[in-house]
Amino acid sequence: MVPGEQKSYGVKSPVLNELAKRYSAHSFALAEELWKAGALEEKIIAIKIIERMGKKEPAKVLPLFRKFAKQIDNWAVCDGLGMQFLRGIVKTHPKEIFELAFKYKDSKDPWQRRLSLVMVEWYTRDKAMHADIRKLVMALDRDEEYYVKKAVAWIKRNLGS
Repeated sequence: MVPGEQKSYGVKSPVLNELAKRYSAHSFALAEELWKAGALEEKIIAIKIIERMGKKEPAKVLPLFRKFAKQIDNWAVCDGLGMQFLRGIVKTHPKEIFELAFKYKDSKDPWQRRLSLVMVEWYTRDKAMHADIRKLVMALDRDEEYYVKKAVAWIKRNLGS
């Protein structure tokens, strides 16, 4: 399980994946309702729905992402939001994703600081993006929060640093 005090039902990932697949046609409205409900699994399903449907409605992804990013309370939701949620737009919206990442790196919220790194993880595969990613890493390299430190180490490994 994920450490923290969030409500959780204990539903396994394969079941969550199946539910997201089954209900993804309801996409953004359902994702928002699930997120509001607040349980870990509901947030994970919301993330997976947008992962599946975001490419079809890219203009809706970032506004919803900004809204959800204010309500992260554990690493699983943070990482799902930063990696899966954005999957449909990583190729088409790198500028906007990096702008948000640079904004979140300065947040007082440690989950948003972690998110700033997680949301650019996909771009570690593209050497042209490494300079900007390194700027994010340098800004957070001395962060004291455990999960931010873990993200810094993860991104450094991916960059070969």
